[in-house]
Amino acid sequence: MNECGNGARRPDPEALLALAEREDKKRRRGRLRVFFGAAPGVGKTYAMLTEGYTQQAEGRDVLAGVVETHGRGETEALLAGLELLPRVQVEYKGHTLTEFDLDTTLARRPALVLVDELAHTNAPGSRHEKRWQDVLELLDHNIDVYTTMNVQHVESISDVVAQITGIPVRETVPDSVLEEAQELVLVDLTPDDLLKRLREGKVYIPRQAEAAEKNFFRTGNLTALRELALRVVADRVNTEVCVYRQGQAIETTWPTSGKLLVCVGPSPTSARLVRATKRMAASQHAQWIAAYVETQPLAQSDPRHNRVVQNLRLAESLGAEVLTLSGRSITEEILTLARARNVSSIVIGKPVRQRLLDVLLGSPVDELIRKSAEIDVQVIRGDDPERREPARPRTEKREAGAPDLRGYVWSAAVVAACSAVCFAMYPFFELANLIMVYLVGTMYVASRHGQGPGILSSALGVLCFDVFFVPPRFSLAVSDTQYLFTFSIMFVVALVMSRLTAHIRQQAEAARAREARTQVMLALSRELAGTRGAEKLLRIAIDHLSQLFVCRALAFLPDDEGRLKEHVGDHEAFRVTNKGESVAAWVFANGQPAGFGTSTLPTSGALYVPFVGLKGTLGVLGLRPETEGALFSPEQTHMIETLARQVALALEVERLETESLHAQMEAETERLKTSLLSSVTHDLQTPLSAIMGSADSLAAVGESLATGQRRQLAVNIFDEAERLSRLIGNLLRMTKLESGTLKPDLQLQSIEEPLGAALRLVEKHLSGRELAVDIPADLPLVEVDGVLMEQLLLNLLENAAKYTPEGSPVSISARAARTDGGIEVAVADRGAGLAADELEKVFDLFYQGGESAGAGARKGYGIGLAICRAIALVHGGTIRAENRDGGGAAFIVTLPAPRRRSPSAAEMDKDEEVL
Repeated sequence: MNECGNGARRPDPEALLALAEREDKKRRRGRLRVFFGAAPGVGKTYAMLTEGYTQQAEGRDVLAGVVETHGRGETEALLAGLELLPRVQVEYKGHTLTEFDLDTTLARRPALVLVDELAHTNAPGSRHEKRWQDVLELLDHNIDVYTTMNVQHVESISDVVAQITGIPVRETVPDSVLEEAQELVLVDLTPDDLLKRLREGKVYIPRQAEAAEKNFFRTGNLTALRELALRVVADRVNTEVCVYRQGQAIETTWPTSGKLLVCVGPSPTSARLVRATKRMAASQHAQWIAAYVETQPLAQSDPRHNRVVQNLRLAESLGAEVLTLSGRSITEEILTLARARNVSSIVIGKPVRQRLLDVLLGSPVDELIRKSAEIDVQVIRGDDPERREPARPRTEKREAGAPDLRGYVWSAAVVAACSAVCFAMYPFFELANLIMVYLVGTMYVASRHGQGPGILSSALGVLCFDVFFVPPRFSLAVSDTQYLFTFSIMFVVALVMSRLTAHIRQQAEAARAREARTQVMLALSRELAGTRGAEKLLRIAIDHLSQLFVCRALAFLPDDEGRLKEHVGDHEAFRVTNKGESVAAWVFANGQPAGFGTSTLPTSGALYVPFVGLKGTLGVLGLRPETEGALFSPEQTHMIETLARQVALALEVERLETESLHAQMEAETERLKTSLLSSVTHDLQTPLSAIMGSADSLAAVGESLATGQRRQLAVNIFDEAERLSRLIGNLLRMTKLESGTLKPDLQLQSIEEPLGAALRLVEKHLSGRELAVDIPADLPLVEVDGVLMEQLLLNLLENAAKYTPEGSPVSISARAARTDGGIEVAVADRGAGLAADELEKVFDLFYQGGESAGAGARKGYGIGLAICRAIALVHGGTIRAENRDGGGAAFIVTLPAPRRRSPSAAEMDKDEEVL
């Protein structure tokens, strides 16, 4: 976090805003305080516990999460006054290991946790690989942490420490973790005092102390480590001063900070370049970039691909901006990037291949130095003779990217074919024309099989031309020395052509790969924009991501209780394990990537990325490479996270639309409730008033009334109570039908049965009217719920009686449907009919007819026909209204054919007669 910049009279608003945002982010997280020392035994743990006591005395809730006392009595005495968290046990290869209990700490939520030895590696099977990752999760949950570490565990200087002490450092902490610390407290002790403590047994037990003094704890080592620790703390202090000056807008002159660019490749020595560049950037307070130039795409199965990914991830963990470039020339791409990003210095490794190959194929280092102009180029020893890789078997070398021998076989075959053509041309053409044939063959080989086979074709072409066609023929002797010049020019031209053709081929392959990625991303964006439905969106994303990154993809969605249970994708091909589901659950809970290729639960075998929306994590995306063990590059990982955010945005839009629809439904429900109250309040009040009036008359003067009058009041009470009961029953029935809680009990029966029951119930209302019933004897049976169908027909008959003049006729007819084998039942009247705009509207809930209801017609509640439509729908049928010729309206119910063939009523009667 190097914040030094140029002073100015007017502070940069954007810089101040960025600083404010960083400070606000820090306030939302826990505070990290690191007690930093040069070596074990300087008193880091003692200082941490002492400060923990101070915080506890001030009233803070302090928990000793994990403290390594190493048998030191004074440290154990301090620990006695603090609450100590029991460690969790982890079984590994028959041994029981104890580790820091992260889950219990998160559940306990203390204000401050003491976590010793930040660089510690957790036991296999733990949630995180490193203890510093446990600390980061505590900080994310707004829990303060005090921790300890030594200078040799700083990632960027671990190789320097190994060079000083001769002991490789295997446990390191990324520099970015130290940069997140609000305080870096140096716990210092002179080498003499530390050695005195060592001899007194205050660091290790006597036997270990004697061996340590002869190795790690030598005076020279301790002095050098102390200097490194002081430098780290001094750099941190300088950064804090720069941040303070920038925040306070202090007027002062600031030197322009440099920017470094390190070239990264598949070589194992690239890691050394990355660490060296990090040290230079830290000492110069400069930003730095790690760039890899891809001249030709590497397959995921190629070991060079994984080495490039590991080197780029190391640079990213050390704070570099990581870029992957594609182009024909490494030098041109690096210089283009350097000039575009105002790079002051380029760091590159020394060439390690033979000088002859540099002469033939060209040296990127030499070319970079010549063309760099105003940019400094620092060439660093990239290979350590004492740490060279052991010789590998030839098969492994070939797998690691050695050229395919088939290209060289093709090269020899093409040269042989060219020689055959030249033999045919020799009697008729000059020798110069034969040279053209070999050049064409060289160009063909280079375009098909690359630069190496092209060079071989050049050399073989010159050799064959000399042996077969230059006098004296069929010998290596040359009669004219001028032919030596011809051979040289021929070889140089062939060599240049092969290089240019191979570069064009590589550039074309890279362009095709970029185009394929672009097309997939464009198609994904378009399809996401035009698709609705969470499952459809995720299936589109899975298909495109699988194609783009050559992997198996699976999306995890939460259920109604917020747990990841639903899978969208090929579950069996993805091979989800219980461990994988646990990783996905952790990603969903924390909103951070985890799994294969990350530092969190890396042994899961798949990468898990969250779908992060505006209101939290919406789901999890799992990606498992097709090639076992292949890593996603940092560029691919960033692209995956970007696409996951794009998918999350589409899911967020879908969620918002669903919420909007629910809000509309709730608003419509409230409107219906309001309409219900306004519609039925009067209708409820009218029968209640009549009941109360008649009951009050009976109670007050009933004994003085004649028998007929008392009977009339009792009948009035019964009729109004029946009317009220029917209204409430219709409301309840409508509610059940619309909510889906009322399931029809379908039975195969004749429509005459529910029709007869309905006619009996409505007989009083139809008295004085002409009623015509037309039911054919051969009408097919239907599958209906008898009770519901009776209610439908009853509502239609009551509607006809209510909205037509007294004495007008009513007809009921049924016939077989013309299409699907079902039936149609029609209830018709001779009333005023319906207006054109009422033919559909009349079935809406609470709709009451207008002027078309006819004079004298009694207004209803607007519920009966809505119930009819709901009953027809649950039977899989329909209902419609039509105006009749000559006046009146007809309501036609269409019922589907039963799932099995039904006999007609006449056929059933014949069967009964036979029996």
